[in-house]
Amino acid sequence: MAFDNIHFVTGRLAETALRRLLPELSKKVGFDYSIQVMPITVAALMTPSWIAARLEIPSQATKIIVPGHCNGDLSPLHEKTDLPIEQGPKDLRRLAEHFGQTTDRSDYGNWDIEIIAEINHAPRLSIEQIIQTANTLKADGATLIDVGCDPNSTWESVGQCIAALKAEGHRCSIDSLNPLEIAPAVAAGAELVLSVNSSNRQHAPQWDCEVVVIPDDIRDINSMEETMEFLEQQKVPFRIDPILEPIGLGFTQSLERYMQARRRWPHVEMMMGIGNITELTDVDSAGINVLLLAICQELKIRSILTTQVINWARTSVKECDLARRLVHYAVNQSIPPKHLTDQLVLLRDEKLYKFGFEQIEELALQIKDNNYRILSESNEIHLLGSRQHFHNADPFLVFDQLMESAPTNVDASHAFYLGYEMCKAMTAMQLGKQYTQDEALDWGFLTEPEIDRHRLKKKRTDLTKSAPPKSAPPTSEP
Repeated sequence: MAFDNIHFVTGRLAETALRRLLPELSKKVGFDYSIQVMPITVAALMTPSWIAARLEIPSQATKIIVPGHCNGDLSPLHEKTDLPIEQGPKDLRRLAEHFGQTTDRSDYGNWDIEIIAEINHAPRLSIEQIIQTANTLKADGATLIDVGCDPNSTWESVGQCIAALKAEGHRCSIDSLNPLEIAPAVAAGAELVLSVNSSNRQHAPQWDCEVVVIPDDIRDINSMEETMEFLEQQKVPFRIDPILEPIGLGFTQSLERYMQARRRWPHVEMMMGIGNITELTDVDSAGINVLLLAICQELKIRSILTTQVINWARTSVKECDLARRLVHYAVNQSIPPKHLTDQLVLLRDEKLYKFGFEQIEELALQIKDNNYRILSESNEIHLLGSRQHFHNADPFLVFDQLMESAPTNVDASHAFYLGYEMCKAMTAMQLGKQYTQDEALDWGFLTEPEIDRHRLKKKRTDLTKSAPPKSAPPTSEP
């Protein structure tokens, strides 16, 4: 079998790391390679037209990989050669991942758990507010929009609310035990009623929709049985919810009741209301949602009711959408849900890529220009300049070290930029996240990319027309 022969284009600063990495990676993946080191220190400052003017392609090459930071129109390179051209990763240390050295998950993303997203205290909101909230919940993955009513009162406008939601294309459920609220809601198009027990089950045959059965006695799943039998006789479709209780008030026993219910009624549809845990526990909600969705997946509980009222749970619907895909794949493939997605790894990163102190020292010796590079490794922030290496856990002390060197290239805007980047580096250091200069920290699905904000990105449009800026990202890309 013929191997690819890949021609890697890089800058001087990344050359050493690339040459260390490629021998083992090329054997593992199966390719031959050549390296062209361009006459520039910072690979990120290259543009396609600049590379094209200097590109020397070996006759044996079958593909070209240029630095990941080489943005813009690649047509100058395609005019130079007919060979395939790829952009590598922005961080050289991720080159193995670029070549597919990860778990195959081509069929990842399927799910079979509905997300019913509740709008709490809907009677206190305007129709416009409810629709706006519903649109957000649906965009985040909600299957049904649940209109939550207030207890001990009757919402006269519930039918109008449901009709407005239906007109916007939403599927709806009504969360009430009050038949005077439920009847107009289902007449307007609500397709699911939460909830039904002995107190209101006699009205269910009139609603002509599916209902959720809850226990009369929250500690006894047998107290659902009479309601279930009544609904079966009346041919009313239903699912059951044994009720998940908060931690400290019977959480583990309530989990056990879900297992008992599944064993007793193996073919009955079930729902789990998870808000009693995510909303009532002093912890970020993402991990809790994954665990609860995993329980649902294994017990074949095909719908969950969630909400996102308290701030630490304000993205619960999106978390559940991502979690249901993760646990579906894990359970159906019979594998742990590890190394499948990074979208729910929010606080810390899965893996930290390091140069090591010795190589950082080498990088500092190789820098010949006025650009500064910032790294975060081994519980320290590293600021590299031309033959300079300042490092400390405290960014203020790092900046003090820089000022003591009497730099001539640090004006007010540059100082602000360095402070901004070192703040990110310190955050990464404290939390255990990967820091890459001029790139957003990775907060999973919450990441907000940093686009066209940095001086470097504004100035590197054409090296032939402008001098290199004073600051640049770490040259860890090929």
